[in-house]
Amino acid sequence: MGARRVVVTGLGVISALGQNAAEFWTALRECRSGIGPIDLLDCTNLRFRNGAQVWGYNPDRYFEPKAAAFLDRFAQFGVIAAREAVRHSGIEFCAALRARTAIITGSCTGGQTFEDTAFRSIYRDGANRLPPLTIPLIMANAATSSISMELGITGPAYTISTACSSASHAIGNAFWLVRNGMCDAAITGGCEAPFSFGILKAWEAIRVVSPDTCRPFSKDRRGMVLGEGGAMMVIEPLEAALARGATIHAEIVGFGMSSDASHITQPSADGAAKAIRAALADAGLEPEQIGYINAHGTGTDVNDVTEAAAIRSVFGKHTERLPVSSTKSMHGHALGAAGALEALATVMALREGILPPTANFTTPDPRCDLDVVPNQARATQAEFALSNSFAFGGLNAVLAFRKFV
Repeated sequence: MGARRVVVTGLGVISALGQNAAEFWTALRECRSGIGPIDLLDCTNLRFRNGAQVWGYNPDRYFEPKAAAFLDRFAQFGVIAAREAVRHSGIEFCAALRARTAIITGSCTGGQTFEDTAFRSIYRDGANRLPPLTIPLIMANAATSSISMELGITGPAYTISTACSSASHAIGNAFWLVRNGMCDAAITGGCEAPFSFGILKAWEAIRVVSPDTCRPFSKDRRGMVLGEGGAMMVIEPLEAALARGATIHAEIVGFGMSSDASHITQPSADGAAKAIRAALADAGLEPEQIGYINAHGTGTDVNDVTEAAAIRSVFGKHTERLPVSSTKSMHGHALGAAGALEALATVMALREGILPPTANFTTPDPRCDLDVVPNQARATQAEFALSNSFAFGGLNAVLAFRKFV
């Protein structure tokens, strides 16, 4: 069997921008930021108070109380996004397809909400035992396993944890499995819920979180803003999607990876550029064919400068005509789920012919000399787009998408 074309037929999202894909896209198009004061816990003793949480989230809307008790907040987000993606795709899983469908998700922190509560009861309150489901609740593969059990999927299922590149690595691996004929469909993406006191204190210590908002590529940027949520997509071979009359939102055409092998927290422009070039090579594309990049764009001083340098090294003069925006300015940095949120934003941008903007942009930084689509969405005729993810530990992943017409 030769390489197959792979298309996206289902989208599901829950994030600070809304609790479904339509709300997510509307907020991106209208440049509405989901960043605000965190109300999930007391932030009095933190240096920062803002985050991009899933506002108004009530698990009772999605789960029976007993079922919700088996799932940490992050896994709930993954299941909710997967349900929407499957429903959106219209795919029907017969026994044969269930056995040939993969579930590959990404998560950086896993079940931190419950883990924080459990460890607090041990270390602060002197508890002598923990609930018997503690391990199933905190394990990073909880969302993957829950999606598998809910849908009866028996094909390959696993979770990737590569910090902020987790979801992009998951989507890329799923793409390769389907393209190479190892699977006939996949549910893939990422989910994260980092708003526990311990995790926030850990991020406070590294001094990269903004005290106000996220301004990627702006000269006065002050850091990243943490976010949470889940985003999943259903992907399948083009022939199968056409045969069942599915709506096709975009085509995945390439995936590239690299590792910096240099520093645990400081990104490398060379490493990022290698991943971009690998994605282009995998897709059989020339740099000049790319019409949009959804940047990693965290809003930290080092990341934005490094990413701009990587883009210029790959695209050269074409950079002057290449729009690059960071949607983290609106949905926050959702860590292991970030690549999935941004991949979906890229798919929607190609589908709708509208580029989501970089919100909160103020003053250009000469070191980030890019067209960042500031503060207002823009019409586009782009045929190909990239979604960049560059993680702590120097682990890079880049996805390439094509508009489907």
